[in-house]
Amino acid sequence: GFLKVLDANTLGYADFRGNLQYISVGNYTNNDRISIILMDYENRARLKILGRVRIVNLDDEPTLIAKLESPTYRARVQRGIVITVEGFDWNCPQHITPRSSEAKILSKTAPLHDEIARLKLRIEEGRTEAAALTTLGTMGTGPLALVISGVRQLTPRIRAYELRAADGSKLPHVAPGAHVDVPVRILSEDKTKIINSTRRYSITAAAEDGLSYDVAVQLDSAGLGGSVAVQRDYQVGVTLNCGKPSNDFALHADYRHTVLIAGGIGITPIYAMAMALTKAGRAVTLHYAARSVKEAAFVKPLSAVLGRELYLYPRDAGDRLDVPGVLKRAPANSVFYVCGPSGLIEAVRMAAIHAGISAERIRFERFTATVHGVDNAREKPVRVTLRLSRKIIEVSATQSILDVVQAAGIDAPSSCRTGTCGTCAVKVIDGTPEHRDTALTKAERDQAGLMCICVSRATSPNLTLDI
Repeated sequence: GFLKVLDANTLGYADFRGNLQYISVGNYTNNDRISIILMDYENRARLKILGRVRIVNLDDEPTLIAKLESPTYRARVQRGIVITVEGFDWNCPQHITPRSSEAKILSKTAPLHDEIARLKLRIEEGRTEAAALTTLGTMGTGPLALVISGVRQLTPRIRAYELRAADGSKLPHVAPGAHVDVPVRILSEDKTKIINSTRRYSITAAAEDGLSYDVAVQLDSAGLGGSVAVQRDYQVGVTLNCGKPSNDFALHADYRHTVLIAGGIGITPIYAMAMALTKAGRAVTLHYAARSVKEAAFVKPLSAVLGRELYLYPRDAGDRLDVPGVLKRAPANSVFYVCGPSGLIEAVRMAAIHAGISAERIRFERFTATVHGVDNAREKPVRVTLRLSRKIIEVSATQSILDVVQAAGIDAPSSCRTGTCGTCAVKVIDGTPEHRDTALTKAERDQAGLMCICVSRATSPNLTLDI
């Protein structure tokens, strides 16, 4: 700046002709005391300097005047103002309004501008993807034609869809725990091909008149693309040719106490169970772990019907689900239903073993696959020969066989993509598969020679599949 430090006790600055405002010089003729207030608005700091002043003329001390010049300001120096400092004070910053220079503001906001540019690019890419997906009038090839009749935003990431029969007829009856396979259109990794696939979602509610189902989908941008495709493409009026509903997670028929345990989006089948059990007058307790109350779906209706039998564990509040404690405190002979991340399910299973609870009383549904003893860092690539398609594909250590098969333009059937449904099972002609699914039986693996290519890999460097 214009204020120069001349030595340990002396400051000075150059005085220019300027606009002929000689107020400081006029004061000096009566009193050599001077005070200077220096402001640092950006850091909200204020320095007061007190001292004695003297005026130096150019002709008298040209060397000193030269020290007071500013290289970037070439106006002629008229005189120098030299201050001997006698005291200073860092003043209270309470009422200083933060300010900054344009250059510093631009520097600090540069990352934000970069992020805005990146998001704009993603929006444009999304429009390109949407154009590539063509008109979404009808999707899928399943036997059950359902039209999207309503969309609701349950939480910032979870969206609910109401589905009705395209012809207005009644839908097949379903019980709590049922699911339906719905079609999705996913772009290949290089965004040049459309992959027709399916996803399995729990039916959270079925209308009493039999005219509608509800499903809820949580957006997972880091996932395999199914939820992204659903929330991008599912709009009111779109017809979905779905699979017929089925139920692998049905409630027990007797009146033993029911303990429901849900983690995150695992609440979807659990919600249907809780509502049905309370309506039937059966005893039920629900333990629900979520990122936060804001991220927890169905809390209000569940609170209304369960009251004190609903236990919510928002992680952001530091509340943790004590799985062994839940099992220990449950009424004798309770039946436990758990749905959520694999870690939660494994915690319940292990706690049940330690507590001596029979496997018949622990029932679960996964929405992620569990792979025991697999070190992802040691995954190896595999070359896969597709006999019927007459193609050879290279599957890297970070890809699934199913993804690469579909990216190659082969319409391989799939659904859960977590190894829990068996839809993607194909026959192995040659090579040694490493089974990581929970869907196939031992006979299907050993005798029929099937493998689920969504999660399973190979211990041999090559595989030949009948696809």
